[in-house]
Amino acid sequence: MASYKVRYERDPSGWWIVTIPKFQGCRTQGRSIAEGRKRIREALALFVDEAAADRATLVDDIRLPAAMKRKVREVAAVRLRAERLKKKALDVTRVAASHLTRRAGLSVRDAAEMLGISHQRVQQLAGHK
Repeated sequence: MASYKVRYERDPSGWWIVTIPKFQGCRTQGRSIAEGRKRIREALALFVDEAAADRATLVDDIRLPAAMKRKVREVAAVRLRAERLKKKALDVTRVAASHLTRRAGLSVRDAAEMLGISHQRVQQLAGHK
């Protein structure tokens, strides 16, 4: 399956100009990235057969000012850290729910009070039926 880099650049009026640099003249525009992404496949079909254009992997190269690129990377990094922390919180809560109910002998409702979650969630996490 073919892969093509797709460049997105904003023009002064706010439209996205979308090109596939590998094919001179393969270009379109869209009001949004999503619209440009759809339309570039249509433009690509003029350079390769339609089935190949539909199957092609398109790799976005969205051109933004450097300060905006940094902000986008910052968001991605923070979201990744948040996902990792969310997974860690689930793992720690699962262990705590099990320890509180099985080892310490607390009721599911008391463990829920201590952990700040519902008693149903404690049952799920601790594996109670």
